[in-house]
Amino acid sequence: MAPPTLGNTPPGRELKRRFLFLGLAMVGGMVLLAMQLYRLQLIRGEEYAAKSVANFVKEVRLRADRGVIKDVRGTILVDSRPSFDVFLTPAFCTNCFEQVIPRLAGLLALEAEQRQKVEDQVRAARRSAPFQPLSIRVDLTRDELDRLNARLDILDGVEVVPVPHRNYRAGTVLSHVLGYMNEINQDELERLNADGARYALGDYIGRRGLERYFESRLRGVDGVRKQVVNARGQTIEELNDMLGENSVLPPQAGGNVVLSLDMRLQEAAEQAFPGVAGAVVAIDVNTGFIRALVSRPGFDPNLLTGRITPAQMAALAKDPLQPMINRVAANHYSPGSTFKVVSALAAYKSGLFRPETVVNCPGGYTLGGHTWRCHKDSGHGPVNGLLAMQYSCNTWFYKVADTLGLDPIADMGKALGLGSPTGIGVLAEVPGIMPSTAYHDRLSPGGYSKGMALNSSVGQGDDNVTPLQLALVYASLANGGTLYKPQLVQRIEDLDGRVIEAFQPQVVRKVDINPAHLKAVVEALMAVVNEPGGTAYRQRLPDIKVAGKTGTAQVVTLGAVRLKTHQMEFFSRHHAWLASFAPAEAPEIAVVVLNEHGGLGGLDAAPTGMAVIQKYFDLKAQDAVSPPPRANQPYTPGQAPALVQERAPVSQTPVAPDLREASAIH
Repeated sequence: MAPPTLGNTPPGRELKRRFLFLGLAMVGGMVLLAMQLYRLQLIRGEEYAAKSVANFVKEVRLRADRGVIKDVRGTILVDSRPSFDVFLTPAFCTNCFEQVIPRLAGLLALEAEQRQKVEDQVRAARRSAPFQPLSIRVDLTRDELDRLNARLDILDGVEVVPVPHRNYRAGTVLSHVLGYMNEINQDELERLNADGARYALGDYIGRRGLERYFESRLRGVDGVRKQVVNARGQTIEELNDMLGENSVLPPQAGGNVVLSLDMRLQEAAEQAFPGVAGAVVAIDVNTGFIRALVSRPGFDPNLLTGRITPAQMAALAKDPLQPMINRVAANHYSPGSTFKVVSALAAYKSGLFRPETVVNCPGGYTLGGHTWRCHKDSGHGPVNGLLAMQYSCNTWFYKVADTLGLDPIADMGKALGLGSPTGIGVLAEVPGIMPSTAYHDRLSPGGYSKGMALNSSVGQGDDNVTPLQLALVYASLANGGTLYKPQLVQRIEDLDGRVIEAFQPQVVRKVDINPAHLKAVVEALMAVVNEPGGTAYRQRLPDIKVAGKTGTAQVVTLGAVRLKTHQMEFFSRHHAWLASFAPAEAPEIAVVVLNEHGGLGGLDAAPTGMAVIQKYFDLKAQDAVSPPPRANQPYTPGQAPALVQERAPVSQTPVAPDLREASAIH
């Protein structure tokens, strides 16, 4: 009998049945897979193609227009001009280190250090933010733009993007007020974004002045446009429509800043100021709003906001005149005889002196075996308080200091704002120094001595004021004793000129000054300018009565023989001052001039102050009969600021000042 086979047995038939079912299941699965592939590829292929690049839906920033900065009449001083920047997105940069960056370095002529910086940024960004575009070069030249556009097809991940670039139309004029912009650093980026800002690497941020102080108001809010891109970062236009209506969030423009400055008066001040270094301040005595402000030398904010070279930065840093320092508020100086108004008010307040009090001036004042000199070696003879101010006789004020001591003078100075920041905010400032006996006991070798009071009484010694502080002192005398906070900005407007915020005058305090004492000081200041023998008499204006005081502050101790300005090394020359207001009968404007190392107050500062005052009233008369100008006109200098034909030779190392035994000249 033949042996049984497996197929004929019940187990064999069962196994065949199982294989059949398995084969049918596999065939069914293949059919289902084919149907699904058909559905995915043909029926819903476009939809899933878009979804396949969902990780490459790129958010493109729509940069908000930064607000403009205008003068009081609406003339545009700072706006933005078109420019092009280069960005690289690490996620889209294939063969980045082998091909793209070397090609980019060649096209842009990047130095080895710059190329290494780009490579380091790309490596870091690939770990932290691969889809964040990195700024490679700002403000392309026309040649750079043409070269890049011709080769973008071989620069994966590289974009040339139109980016507005800040445009400072006045050049170096008002540079310390306007400020400048440069690239945000990593610490700032993290700190500001943690507070809700939306900065990115490569963004520019305001530095100094108005650009810094009003950064959040000027900047606006960027918008976003979503677009589909491929793995090389190239836009897939046919898929963008599938992103929907919410693919674009429009930007919101920044606010416009309107200053209290009048560029016509500013130009006049720039043209009238003869110095290579110094400051001019013109301020409304009844509001504290600043009408003109010169700080010389300045810097070019267009250069600092653009592609400044290391050599150019080094030149700025090494310039002995330090153009980056704002001389109006961030540097202080001995005020010389302009300070005598403080000493006179302290004298009258004490009750020990009156305007009629006579002191004999033999040419100096002797105390403890040392003689403090008057600027007139032969002396002024008997002088009262008015004549002492008119002739700028030091001896009368030495007698005040010897009688009162230092503290009553210091108290009056502090009441008028000296020794403390003005609170201007927009500008960095120093507090100055208003020394007292406690100050000298704390800081001067051997402590306070009476001679220090004599020096301070004539604005020497450790007295130090900023030109802005001194302008506020004289504005307070002009308006009857009200100390205002100085302001440079009158309002913030939106893009259409609607007022967002208007700034009102801010009173710091009412200074406690006896009206009779104030009247006596103002009469003396009027005599300085308008009476023969006054130190500013030669510079008086024919139709405007000005009240003011000249000052010539020493920076080194006088020798036995007085030298002319041109005989002295630059940094040893005196500071020339004028502090003034007009019209004396109903004051409107106060003007302070500091000609740093410029010479004599009556010769080298007073003419500038008188020119500014004259221009102020000329413009006032002109505006009274002329229609207002059209707003939003770009600033074009009516005339280039007067430039010194040949900069005075200056030493690279300033002579160390010795002020403790110095005395004002006039």
